Amino acid sequence: MNGVRRRTVLRLGVAAAATAGLATGCAALTGEQAGTTLRSDLTPPEPFRVRLPIPATAEPVSPGRFEVTQRVADVEIIPGTTTRVWGYDGTFPGPTFDVRRGEPVTVTIHNELPAPTSTHLHGGVTPADSDGYPTDLIVPTGLDFEPGHGSHMEVKEWRLHDGSREYEYPLDQPAATLWYHDHRMDFTAPQVWRGLAGMFLIRDDDEDRLDLPRGEYELPLMLCDRAFEDDGSFKYPSIDDSLLGVPGVEGDYHQGVEGDVILVNGAPWPEASVANTMYRLRLLNASNARRFELAMDEVGFTQIGSDSGLLPQPQELETLTIAPAERFDVLVDFSQVPVGTRVVLRNRLGSDGTDVVMRFHVDREAESGAAVPRRLVEPATMTPDEVVAARTFAFALTNQGDHQMWTINGRPFDPEQSLASPRLDTVERWTFTSDFHHPVHVHMAHFQVLTRNGKPPAPEDAGWKDTVDLRPYEVVEVAIKFSGHRGRYMIHCHNLEHEDMAMMANFDVV
Repeated sequence: MNGVRRRTVLRLGVAAAATAGLATGCAALTGEQAGTTLRSDLTPPEPFRVRLPIPATAEPVSPGRFEVTQRVADVEIIPGTTTRVWGYDGTFPGPTFDVRRGEPVTVTIHNELPAPTSTHLHGGVTPADSDGYPTDLIVPTGLDFEPGHGSHMEVKEWRLHDGSREYEYPLDQPAATLWYHDHRMDFTAPQVWRGLAGMFLIRDDDEDRLDLPRGEYELPLMLCDRAFEDDGSFKYPSIDDSLLGVPGVEGDYHQGVEGDVILVNGAPWPEASVANTMYRLRLLNASNARRFELAMDEVGFTQIGSDSGLLPQPQELETLTIAPAERFDVLVDFSQVPVGTRVVLRNRLGSDGTDVVMRFHVDREAESGAAVPRRLVEPATMTPDEVVAARTFAFALTNQGDHQMWTINGRPFDPEQSLASPRLDTVERWTFTSDFHHPVHVHMAHFQVLTRNGKPPAPEDAGWKDTVDLRPYEVVEVAIKFSGHRGRYMIHCHNLEHEDMAMMANFDVV
């Protein structure tokens, strides 16, 4: 192993004794903490001083065609300071796409950043060549870039685009809350941290028939955490801050980076002005590693949708736990409290400021709005006799010679190899096991959770999903359907520091 690569491997400094195929060295890290907290150098602002921003809606340049430019911009996140972001159209979050099922779109991404990028539509049923594979990169025109320099693994073939490329999204899938973000090999975590993320909403006729809140009563909420330098710039523990050389992070941050400032739509602990009526909140956890257990003062959640679409029927939840990359579509009825009430959205897994997310100020009357439908969509279930194969994927910290790495089935990511070859339009049973917090994401294919530790799934596991919250030493079984497209796709941990440290694998839909 050369010196550069040796410096980039995972060094958590914990023992790694294998038990039942899982590394057990994370025993001291198996509480609700999913990463290491990075402390800001500036004094964070007081909560609820900033108004909740709503990201702009992406506008097509012609029917079915969008163009977005990734560029550097200076924006005010912490009041009175300036933060340099890497943003889609120079904004953080990027513009929200609001599109319809069955109306394909083409999105041209122009890269004017000082580093390569690869954009993944998370939750999209997307052709493989538009999926945002980590070695399929847009390289800024004129950038002196050496592919694979300092990478954790050897890559024989890179696909490089000069300045821009087109992504094709057929949108042949049900209405759902998706999102898009950077997916560059070895550098996803710092590039998402700098701002490369946005929401992507798909609508359809089934959703239109329901009396759900719309317009100003529908709020997309992208939750994440960040840390800040004393001048307001983003703080992140990269080994190489240029993001062009040695990948990875310093010290214990390999287990995942958590910031001490909670942002919603890019604003610190904002307040939203709402009427005393029903609202639809589209919740996305876009954090690198932080999990949230959300609860609201005086009101509860009515969940109507999961990662990949609406549930068959609503379910009432007092709290909901949301791991990185998961989405929850919920209704909240503010008519339950008097006008003038301030309702706080809290995080029961947080502390020292991260236990608060945002606040809603019920400041006006409104006509009786939408009601909670008794039924949402027809259930689409899978039966045991549909299963044609069973596979197990163990997510664990394992010994690799004289060092440790985050691996799947004991192997770090190898771009040339595949761990599975499911057939198109078939159903398989996949079992995920863990040694730590690993939010498991499967590209293109959607699944339903069958069991969690041999018991029925948790309420938050309901519906069709593309990401599941895998907690320490858990075993989760899913029924996964491979409908859509043939080609090479990925399964990986969506703790982005784990992903960058090679906790990924290919599977080929054949």
